[in-house]
Amino acid sequence: MLARKARLPDARRIHELIAEYAREEILLPRSLAEICENIRDFAVVESGGEVVGCGALHFYGDDLAEIRSIAVARDLQRQGAGRRLVEALLAEARHHRVGRVCLFTRIPEYFARLGFVPVSHESLPQKIWKDCLRCPRFYRCDETAMVVGGAPARAAAGRAARPFLHSFPG
Repeated sequence: MLARKARLPDARRIHELIAEYAREEILLPRSLAEICENIRDFAVVESGGEVVGCGALHFYGDDLAEIRSIAVARDLQRQGAGRRLVEALLAEARHHRVGRVCLFTRIPEYFARLGFVPVSHESLPQKIWKDCLRCPRFYRCDETAMVVGGAPARAAAGRAARPFLHSFPG
C-alpha cells in the first residue's frame, strides 16, 4: 500500500469512502464539491492502483491542524492503510511546522498507539467553534478529543519538554 497526496480525479472515490461512514454517523458528511474544493487537504492510500483509503489534514492556524475524514475500505481494514494515512498526514503537518495535531475519534486506543493522547474538548476551541457546532452529535458527543505535539500532549504522556515539531511519532 502506498500513501500519496490526493489529486482531483480521486475526489469521487474519496466521496464514496466518506459517504459510507457518514451514513452511519461515524464521519461527518462531505459533499463532492467540498472534497473537490479541499482536495489539497487529502491524502489517499492506494492498493493495486485503486484508492482504498483517505484522510485530510485541516489547518486552524499556524499552531493547530486536525486529521479528519479518515476512511478505509472495510474489506482492507487492519492491513495498515489507516496507519499509513496518519503517518503521511503527520509528516505533512511537520512539513508545515504545525505545533499540534488533533483529531476526534471513537477509537482512542487505536490513535493512542500512534502517539495521540486524550485532551478535553475545551482545549481545542478553534475546532469546536468552526466545525463541531454543525455536527448532529454536538450536544451528545461521544468522541474523544486527542492531540499529538504541543505542551498538553507532552504533559499527558509524561514526556520531557522538547520542540513541538519533534514530538510527532515517525
